[in-house]
Amino acid sequence: MKRAVITGFGMVSPLAGSVEPSWRRLIAGEAAAGPIDKFDASDYPCRIAAAVPKANGAGGGRALIDAGAADETFNPDDWVSSKDQRRMDEFIVFGIAAAEMAFRHSGIELRSEDERERTGVLVGAGIGGLPGIETNVLALHNQGHRRVSPFFVTGSLINLVSGQVSIRLGLKGPNHAVVTACSSGAHAIGDAARLVMLGDADVMIAGGAESTISPIGIAGFCACKALTTHFNGTPERASRPYDQDRDGFLMGEGAGMVVVEEMERAKARGATIYAEIVGYGLSGDAYHVTAPAEDGGGAFRAMRMALNRAGLEPRHIDYVNAHGTSTPKGDEIEVRAVERLFGDVADGLVMSSTKSSTGHLLGAAGAVEAVFSLLAIRDGIAPPTINLDNPSVDTPINLVANAAIRRPIDTVLSNSFGFGGTNACLVLRRFDD
Repeated sequence: MKRAVITGFGMVSPLAGSVEPSWRRLIAGEAAAGPIDKFDASDYPCRIAAAVPKANGAGGGRALIDAGAADETFNPDDWVSSKDQRRMDEFIVFGIAAAEMAFRHSGIELRSEDERERTGVLVGAGIGGLPGIETNVLALHNQGHRRVSPFFVTGSLINLVSGQVSIRLGLKGPNHAVVTACSSGAHAIGDAARLVMLGDADVMIAGGAESTISPIGIAGFCACKALTTHFNGTPERASRPYDQDRDGFLMGEGAGMVVVEEMERAKARGATIYAEIVGYGLSGDAYHVTAPAEDGGGAFRAMRMALNRAGLEPRHIDYVNAHGTSTPKGDEIEVRAVERLFGDVADGLVMSSTKSSTGHLLGAAGAVEAVFSLLAIRDGIAPPTINLDNPSVDTPINLVANAAIRRPIDTVLSNSFGFGGTNACLVLRRFDD
């Protein structure tokens, strides 16, 4: 079995338009939440979300990113032409941008047809082009079939992130997509690593993208009582995993991507290797379409599988990036599952939920959090769980309340769980040849 390492990463997040400013805001304990301004949400139970900050005016963003400067906003014009933006949902735009960032960051240059045929894309999403579906259904209903966009289908399909990236970068290897609700991004990275380990590809761009802050998106999650409703006046306090005042998750959007590369190839070209994907676990709760199994069995099995695949014991994990969405039941169930797995070494274990700052990016969450996990290894910083003022769970685990912790971090476990009882866990480890 070959070894899969990560040699590049990219991100479009509610905190900023690229990786480094997102990371700086995250470890500073800042929140990305604000009032919904994409549509009139004044009569919705939830009127807040964590949207990607957009640049005013066109130009400049890509040059700043390429120069390594801090770009606090996202300018879609720097990645996708205005003409093409009208032909695709925003989740595809986010995905293209994050994928190109990751590919450039990796420094890979494909010089032959064979290299292109050995390089692929695997990107997930939980819902995909929901805003476009909504817009075109309304056009059909109100104005007839001739008003449906000819780009409706290709602009909404989840696999079109992978398709667009493949076309734009000329990647002719595996062209795949994952749809597992809120664990899509993590599953995409884990599955991409397996393709590399099995020799089906030498390089994979992998991750997740999502953009569902739309009338039907917010209405749907409000209807199933999943979203926060008590903090419309103070959105920065809305996402509060493990806190006794939490009342639901805060919708986010964006994309996270990594470049997964076969280890010997990466070494041969002198690449910077940020981590190795040493473990990947997945499981099903077989319990309920939205609620996790009350004993946390699905999460426990996925984490155990990831550690077993990595050949590691719980004591080897330095930091856990939790799923922790800020829902009343799910947070505590995850904590208990982690306690069960870690046993005696749970005392002092460092675990935080970065969704407290970013909100919940649904299908992009696991990929964005994998990038944060890489940065935690790189910089030796466990990001905080903000808004954790009154913990609702008594646990020996250090939940990193409100302030980042600096400590050596070599190995990270990153958890992602989704509707339908689907679970994915990644173990990322500092590269050691």
